[in-house]
Amino acid sequence: MYLSRMYLNPQRRQTRELLASPQKMHAAVLASFPPDAAAESSDEGRVLWRIDQTMETTALYVVSPTVPSLEHLQEQAGWSQERSWQSSDYTPMLNRIVKGQRYAFRLTANPVRTVTEEGVKRRKAHVSSAHQLEWLEQRQDQLGASINSETDGLTASVSRSSRLVFNRKGRKVTIQQVTFDGSLEVTAADQLRSALTNGIGKARGYGCGLLTLAPLE
Repeated sequence: MYLSRMYLNPQRRQTRELLASPQKMHAAVLASFPPDAAAESSDEGRVLWRIDQTMETTALYVVSPTVPSLEHLQEQAGWSQERSWQSSDYTPMLNRIVKGQRYAFRLTANPVRTVTEEGVKRRKAHVSSAHQLEWLEQRQDQLGASINSETDGLTASVSRSSRLVFNRKGRKVTIQQVTFDGSLEVTAADQLRSALTNGIGKARGYGCGLLTLAPLE
C-alpha cells in the first residue's frame, strides 16, 4: 500500500471545480492509475482519498495498492513550474502498529443511519455533532481502536461538517461529509490496519472513509 499527498492550487478554476464535485475528483483520482490497476479495491486494500483544507493549504491524500501518477492533476490543479506531490510506501508504518499504542488521528466520513419510511429503507445523514460522534463511537470495534479515555472521556471531536450536493449520472447525490480529529488507542492491530487500507463507512469513493494516523508528541 502507498500513501500519497498532493498540494492543490486553490486559485485555479479547475481546482475549484474538482473540490465542488466529489464525482469529478473521484474520476481524477482513479485516472491516476492504469486501467488494469484502477480497480477501487484489491486483496491489499482499496483506493481511498480525502481533501484536507486549512487557511494555508489544500491537500489531497490518497491511499492505494499501487503508486498513483498524478501528472494530470498537476496540470489541472497544481502549479505549472513545481511538482507538488509525493508518495511513500505505507507498509512499514502499517507493520509498526501494535496493541496499546496511541496515535493522533483524522477521519473524514459519511455518518449515516438506516431508517424505514413507508416501508422503504433509506439512509439518513447524522447532522448534529452529538449524533456524528455517537456514530463514530459505535464503530470502535471496526476501527480496532478506542476513542474513550478513563480520565478524559471521549478523545475525538468534529472539526468540520459540510453538506455536499452533486450530480452522478443525472441523479442528485447528497453527502454529509464530517471530519473527526482526536486520539485513539490501538485495541486490535489487524483491524486497525484494515480500517486504514479499506476505509470506514459509506461514500468511500467520494472523499469519505480515509483514516490517517500521526505519532502523539
